[in-house]
Amino acid sequence: MAASWQSFWIERLVRARMRPHALRPIDPQWVRTNMGRPRVARRLMARATGARFALLPPQGSWVGGERLQSTMFSAAVSPTVLYLHGGGYIGCSPETHRSLAGALAQRIGGEVYVPAYRLAPEHRFPDALDDALGAYRHVLDLGVAPDQMVVAGDSAGGGLALSMLLAARDRGWPLPAAVVTYSPWTDLAATGASLEENSDRCAMFAAITIRRAAAFYVGDADPRSPYVSPLYGDFRGFPPMLVHASTDEVLRDDSVRLVERARAAGVPVELRMWPRVPHVWQFFSAVLPEARESLADTQRFVLDHLAARSARVDVPSTPRPR
Repeated sequence: MAASWQSFWIERLVRARMRPHALRPIDPQWVRTNMGRPRVARRLMARATGARFALLPPQGSWVGGERLQSTMFSAAVSPTVLYLHGGGYIGCSPETHRSLAGALAQRIGGEVYVPAYRLAPEHRFPDALDDALGAYRHVLDLGVAPDQMVVAGDSAGGGLALSMLLAARDRGWPLPAAVVTYSPWTDLAATGASLEENSDRCAMFAAITIRRAAAFYVGDADPRSPYVSPLYGDFRGFPPMLVHASTDEVLRDDSVRLVERARAAGVPVELRMWPRVPHVWQFFSAVLPEARESLADTQRFVLDHLAARSARVDVPSTPRPR
């Protein structure tokens, strides 16, 4: 796959913004103020054109967050996505990911829930996991059939989505029809070879960035616990997975090894590796062909697997409270 000319400029824009901070000690407040909110890049990001937006306050097991709903949404037939945002467990929010979540909602003709899970270092493991489990339980309790539900996430949110589903399965909860992850962070023990191999090539992070961010979240927990690092989990019984990652990012091997483990457990997995694009390049679908192609591939994957599950299972049509 040849990289587009647009990717050349997006990679340099991201590098100019992020790389000066890659080797410095991490300041969580700086991350929360700046990460996901670059003033120039906002014009280049995905646009949630037409998607209905709603703030959802805390309620029951739902920690609070947002819902993006397609203008084509129909409660009886539309898919639902629980999307866990990235940000290294220390930054970003539903607001920073609103454009991406909205674009995804419009693509699939459904709705996307984005919980505002608690962030480190104020809230270390397992707080984010507990919040993700609560959000998943809340969406199920709304009457969403698991066969019409997808769990997705990017970066730390991609890893959290997988850890959450491992914990949900271990609790005997029903699993969704499919899982989608963009550049998932699956190994907080930081053992992937790409951490060093791509430490200079990655537009956003260096190896030390990943290790420092992991320490904020892991605290005294075992970084190889599957609930911290899903790479070390047992994926037997998991639904089909879609994984997109960049060949140039430091987290490349977090995706590659995840796919190897999932396939070894019998899980159908689609892996696509994209050259010369930055970490979670799906943000830039307004100008980046690779981002639009990734979202189109996600749309195809989600709708195909939900249709296949619906054909095998009589999906309840219980109205969802709004």
